[in-house]
Amino acid sequence: MSAGVVPVLVGTACAHAAGGAKAGPAAAALAGAVLIQIGTNFANDVFDFENGADTGERLGPVRAAQAGLLTPRQLRAGMLVAFAAATVAGLYLASVGGWPVVVIGLASIVSGIGYTGGPFPLGYHGLGDLFVMAFFGFVAVCGTAYVQLGAVPSLAWWAAVPVGALATAVLVVNNLRDRVTDERAGKRTLAVRLGHRAGLAEYALLLAAAYAIPIALAARSRELALLLPVATLPVAAHLCRELWTTPVGRAFNGILGGTARLLLLFGVLHAAGIALGT
Repeated sequence: MSAGVVPVLVGTACAHAAGGAKAGPAAAALAGAVLIQIGTNFANDVFDFENGADTGERLGPVRAAQAGLLTPRQLRAGMLVAFAAATVAGLYLASVGGWPVVVIGLASIVSGIGYTGGPFPLGYHGLGDLFVMAFFGFVAVCGTAYVQLGAVPSLAWWAAVPVGALATAVLVVNNLRDRVTDERAGKRTLAVRLGHRAGLAEYALLLAAAYAIPIALAARSRELALLLPVATLPVAAHLCRELWTTPVGRAFNGILGGTARLLLLFGVLHAAGIALGT
């Protein structure tokens, strides 16, 4: 759930830095973000299974449809319940932030379904990385700041970059692990389109971009608190080295989990640095 929680923490920190953090909209944004992530996970589970991307050769963590734990019908029901609950949170946020929140909410839900479902599934056409960067980075962070301030401060745009980059890095590990089976299923992720080495380079560049932002913000403002997330750099270096040296297989699941934990730890320190240093 780190990809749903972290953007809200960082967006709220940006609102606090601008003098306008509000508990109600922040809590509703958190609930909405987590519920949309849950709904998207249900959608990915059922649509990847039905599209033939999840088979007995799957190397990743257990998925409910592929393992026979839940039927596609049950997963669809769970997806609808999650998105409906997110809509309830969105109605409150729309009453606070107006029509832009409606647009953000609808786009998030449609994209969550369209990531692996629908007539043009984003993840099957190499657009998954862009989707994650956009929605788990810019949309979530800037949207959270917006519902509390009524505007998006420039800080939020910059602060969203590390969040989106690290969330995308999680996806990169997943796609590198599943590159062979995805190609067989016709799932043309960037890892499939560009190859393994390009995926490794993308992961390293995403991590570099994440750490460049707090360093740049601290250099500009001369506030050392903004450097707090840089304390996680040894963890990032270790994960990058593991990804480059580990043979593709189930061992990638450990790197996947480690990258998700890095996102959470980095995000908490990033939010704390913004709140304390601006």
